[in-house]
Parts: sequence; C-alpha cells; structure tokens
Amino acid sequence: MFRKILIANRGEIALRIIWACRELGIRTVAVYSTADRDSLHVKFADEDVCIGPPPNKDSYLNLSAILSAAEITGAEAVHPGYGFLAESAQFAEVCRDCGLVFIGPPPEVIRAMGDKAGAIRTVQAAGVPTIPGSGVVESAEEALAEAERVGPPVLIKASAGGGGRGMRLARDLGEVGSLFEQARAEAQAAFGVPDVYVEKHLAAPRHVEFQILGDTHGNLVHLFERECSIQRRHQKLLEESPSTAFQADLRERMAEAALSAARAVGYVNAGTVEFLLDEDGSFYFIEMNTRIQVEHPVTEMVTGIDLIKEQIRIAAGEPISFTQEEVSINGHAIECRINAEDPDTFAPSPGRIHTFHLPGGPGIRVDTACYAEAVVPPYYDSMIAKLIAHGNTRGEAILRMRRALESFVIEGIRTNIPLHQRVLAEEDFVRGRLSTRFMERFLPRPKAAPAA
Repeated sequence: MFRKILIANRGEIALRIIWACRELGIRTVAVYSTADRDSLHVKFADEDVCIGPPPNKDSYLNLSAILSAAEITGAEAVHPGYGFLAESAQFAEVCRDCGLVFIGPPPEVIRAMGDKAGAIRTVQAAGVPTIPGSGVVESAEEALAEAERVGPPVLIKASAGGGGRGMRLARDLGEVGSLFEQARAEAQAAFGVPDVYVEKHLAAPRHVEFQILGDTHGNLVHLFERECSIQRRHQKLLEESPSTAFQADLRERMAEAALSAARAVGYVNAGTVEFLLDEDGSFYFIEMNTRIQVEHPVTEMVTGIDLIKEQIRIAAGEPISFTQEEVSINGHAIECRINAEDPDTFAPSPGRIHTFHLPGGPGIRVDTACYAEAVVPPYYDSMIAKLIAHGNTRGEAILRMRRALESFVIEGIRTNIPLHQRVLAEEDFVRGRLSTRFMERFLPRPKAAPAA
C-alpha cells in the first residue's frame, strides 16, 4: 500500500479523498492555488504545496507544478479526482514516466475512451448497441451528408471532452452547416481538438450510467446503475440509484453491456459507462468516463462500498475487495448538487458565505469543503456541496431529501436549493417519470418583445 498520495484537485472531492486515505493509514499532500489558500483540503491534508495563481492553466492544470509538488514531498501516487486532469491521458502518461502511480486507468485506456468517436467503434465491435451516427466529419458538407443519412434531428458532438461543450442540436438539415462550425470552434476552445461527429438525437430519453470497477488481476464488476436524467444543458443536477425505469431483465442486459464495453479496452480502476435509454426500452452507449464521478456517493449509499478506497487499493495492485455476487442494492439514494448560483437565472454567485448550517438526521450525508466565512471563488465550478439522502424506499429518500433541503442554511451567496425543492415537489419526479427534457419546465423563458 502507498505511504503518501498527492491529491491533484480541490474542494469537496479533495477532502473526500483525504478521508479515504486517513482510513487506509496513508499520508496526503494537498496542492492549491492562491485562491484556495484557506480551503479545508489544505487544512486537513498532512502536507500542502501552493502550485500557482487562481487560473486553472496556472495551477490545477499545471502539470509541471503538480509533478514538482509530488517530487519535493515524496508522494508515490497521484489521485486526480474528477475534472481538471482526471481524464488527461498525457497526465497519466507523464506520471508513469516519472515513477508515480496514477490512481485511475492506464493512459492508453483514457486515450481510447476519451476519443468519443473511437470509443463508439470499439464498443460496437464488442456488440454494445450505439446510437446511429458517423465517425469524425471533416467538413460542413460531410456533416450534412451524415445528417441526411441518419435523419434529423441530429447532435453534432465533440469527439473529445464532455459536459455538453462542443455539442449542438440541429433540428433540421438547414441548421447543420452553421452548427457544425460552432461545434468545431467550441470543441477547439474547450479541448484543444476540433473533431466532431454526427449522432441521431433521441427525443426524450433517460440518461442512465453504470458504475464499474476493474483490477489488474482480471476482475471486473459493476455496482448497478445511476439515473442521471435531471440535467440542464447536459450538466447533471440530481442523480439517484436505482433507476425507476428498471425491471430486472433490463438491468441485467445493460449491466452486461457496460461490462462488455469495459472489457473491450481492458479497463482498470473506477469508471462509468453511460447510456441513453429510449422510451421503447432500447438503450445505447454514449460514452465512458474514465474517472470517479461527482455522483459516486449515491452508489456508495446503496451498496455500502467505498469507491475511493477501492480505487486506491486497485492502484496499489490489490484485487477488488468483493465479488459481483456480494454486491446488492440496499434501499434508494438521491444526490442533489448544491451550486453557488441564482436558482432562476443560473448565473454564478461567488462570494463569502456568512452562515453555513448543514442538515442532519437519519440517512443524510453532505460532501462539502465549505464552512462559515469561506469564500467561494469565481474561478472554478460553481458546485459547493453534494447533499445525499438515503432511505429504505424511494419515497422515504425523497422525504428525507426535502427535509434536508429545508434545513440546509447558506447565507451570503445564492444557491440552487430552491430549484431542487421545486424539482422534488413535481408530480412527474415523485412518480419517477423522468427524461433528459425534465428540466425544460424550469428554464428561464425568453422575455416577450415589447408591443409596437
């Protein structure tokens, strides 16, 4: 087992990794930008190193600064968390070249699954169903031809990256040319790669993902599904497990498809295979995230398995600590992402938190690095906490989440807690009638033009 791990991240996920390392008897090194000097992950790590000013490129994306911090502190391994360098094949490769263990899949796997078009070809060869679409298209004319073949509406999607960036929806063929150029430009700006491909757009699917773990001993398991259909602009807001759409046969077929996708690339460590589930019960692979997910706590709550500790053990060469037969779903869990943003306009709301009162009681978990008088900086993602509720049934989990949202007090900045309360009060949500279009009813409506 490792003696010391450097955490190449910030905020709640850095703190979450510190707690896992504490339980495993491993010392930790926090890296931080000058904007995060007073952050809790810096306070609770055994050692800390400042790696630069606030901009990502000068700190949390600064490979040389992070590697230097690992060298001067004698860290043996690096945990990237999620975001920043978590899905950077280059970072994983450089870590390996420098004698550091990257706590995640090998760089070859990250590279293979990070190329979305290439990943689709890989899983297709393994018999996993995929949405009708194209490979990388090089011109607007080629994109139009593929859109005509597939039939509108279509998505024009970045081959690298994710999170909805570099993605455009063309509802008719006349939009394809201009949206192709927009998607390429955004993909280049966000990921440094302009490649895009064309994919059939499903009208109102569910977004369902399967958590998987693989080790270097040939063991590969899944930890069931997470429902991630509640999202805005392809960014998830609320996740739950298990999905309300599943009967046992569908779960079994989708789980086997997820494992087949992982086997196709020799997957090691934690990863997530994502699917769209159509209204007719058909499901399609869309991508694989080669890292731990923001929403991993809902899986931990229903399975009782600590995914971060499993990641670390696997990276240290140990086998997965359980078998597939030993994993089961216990109750229901829901996670709300608490963001520092206006609940009506979704505009970011950075600033100083004056009051910070955490909810508690049976079945409630909060993952956060915030506290009273902490400053939420404007430089990073707006998520400041993850609120998780677990119950014996979905109904009990919903009631506990409503109670927790009511007692979660954050003053000094605006948050999306009122939005989550509205979502949990919706009859369609309570009845489990979900799709990726669910949040459209909450989006700001454009103002009507003034009368002439």
